[in-house]
Amino acid sequence: MYKVMLVDDDYPVLELIHYAIDWEALGLRVIGLHENGASALEAAMKEMPDILITDIGMPKMDGLELIKRMKELKPDIRAAILSCHSEFQYAQQAVKLQVQDYLLKDTLEPTAIHKLLVQFIGGLKEENELQTKQLQMEHLVDRNKALMKEKFIRSIIHQPLLDSDKWRKELLSFGLPFQSGEIIIPVIGIVDDYRLAKHRYLSDDVLRFAVDNVVEEAIRADGMLSVHFNYNPQESVLLQTFPAGLKVNGYDEVRGMMSSIQRAVKQSLKLSMSFMIGDSCTTPEQIKASITAIRANSIGRFYRSFGSITRSIPCSAGEGDMFDGFNQASEQLRELLLGRDGGGVRATVMNWLAKAEQERYPPEMVKDWILKLLLDAKLKLQSILHYRSAQWIDINHSELLEIDSHAELTEWLIGHCVSAIAAADQTGGQSRRTEVAEACQFVSLHLDRKISLEEVAEQLFMNPSYFSRLFKKETGETFIEYVTRMKMHRAKELLDQTDAPVGKICGTLGYDNQSYFIKLFKSFSGVTPVEYRSQQKRV
Repeated sequence: MYKVMLVDDDYPVLELIHYAIDWEALGLRVIGLHENGASALEAAMKEMPDILITDIGMPKMDGLELIKRMKELKPDIRAAILSCHSEFQYAQQAVKLQVQDYLLKDTLEPTAIHKLLVQFIGGLKEENELQTKQLQMEHLVDRNKALMKEKFIRSIIHQPLLDSDKWRKELLSFGLPFQSGEIIIPVIGIVDDYRLAKHRYLSDDVLRFAVDNVVEEAIRADGMLSVHFNYNPQESVLLQTFPAGLKVNGYDEVRGMMSSIQRAVKQSLKLSMSFMIGDSCTTPEQIKASITAIRANSIGRFYRSFGSITRSIPCSAGEGDMFDGFNQASEQLRELLLGRDGGGVRATVMNWLAKAEQERYPPEMVKDWILKLLLDAKLKLQSILHYRSAQWIDINHSELLEIDSHAELTEWLIGHCVSAIAAADQTGGQSRRTEVAEACQFVSLHLDRKISLEEVAEQLFMNPSYFSRLFKKETGETFIEYVTRMKMHRAKELLDQTDAPVGKICGTLGYDNQSYFIKLFKSFSGVTPVEYRSQQKRV
């Protein structure tokens, strides 16, 4: 609805206009009736109208001054004057202020105001449509440019570089001159905790668009000769150029630029990014080789610290075999799960993966080891705890493929093990209905996102209403109550065992409203998350 403000020191006139027009039928809403221009302007500072109908002669501030001040704040506001004056000078001033109409009270009819409002609405709609089309065109241009940049950087990495001059011209078209003798330092930026980031921004496209916008804005604000390319939703390539005969340390300059981007991404998107800096280059061929070398440094990438800015130094994988002693680790995990020892699970997993980092085991070996460990634990616990979900296998494998960092993988494995304990705690073979046990396990394995009753019922090929009644009968609580309780238990574990801020724990558990999460936690625990953590530290 468009907003209307009425201003006249003759209050009966205000009431006449207010009650003579069916505002809602026109798609309008009256946001204020004011008896002088000063009061109207003060109200407009809080809520600006789209349409202003005002008298001229009023105390404190007249109508012409009010229109002038309003147009300074909102140039496209529609304004009409109601007045007892018919002198030419008032009309002339109104024309200068681009007032759309000038109506005399003496001959005023509600039909005339209705007709005027219809004209205003038509003009506003036309302008809105024009602005929408313009924004769509601008978005299309930006999107096409982003796609061209992505195609360009992919061609550098994956195709032979046949024409250096053409390559330089294309780079110049993206805003980065690269003349003979100048230096370019390439950098690869990586969105940390990518799975959580993608979940928060709903899709790869939205995440890619958001990161691209923030990085581009940070580059413009810094004033450096840099250009940013999306390689994929998680990975970016940045090229920063320096003049020949560089008097400063280029790597320090690049680190400074990456720090600025990190802060911008953190502030605007609440995401962390890591950066790996390549070698300084003077030719397109060297740039290609440097970017390729950074991307090939899988060990350095996998074992990076979140939020780090480092030189990409080639790392060799360790010669050891992580599968040595696998049976001992498998038995240890089984005992921890049977003993419902969440704290022991966290400590043990962290020790296992700390050793993997120390030995520099290849990422593929670490993931294979973890997958085998979980599958082995599942088989051993299947008969004891009546776990029947074959889905766990698929989820482990597909999620593992997406994880590209040691830190994220550590938390992922801990989360799966703690979820298994929670599922065993709640079902433990007590329910005769395997559907309820599988529902509880599904919840335990998906505590990092929103879970609906309809979604779980669909997974179990059950009618939602029937599943809801069955769950309540078997467990004594509703499905939503169970999900909330499991999430709050997990929140307590994260507050006890990590230093993660409340906001991150909120996002980790699939809540997008921190205030709502805190309210739920307090209802469940009697204290806020911050108070809970403080109490636990004093124990």
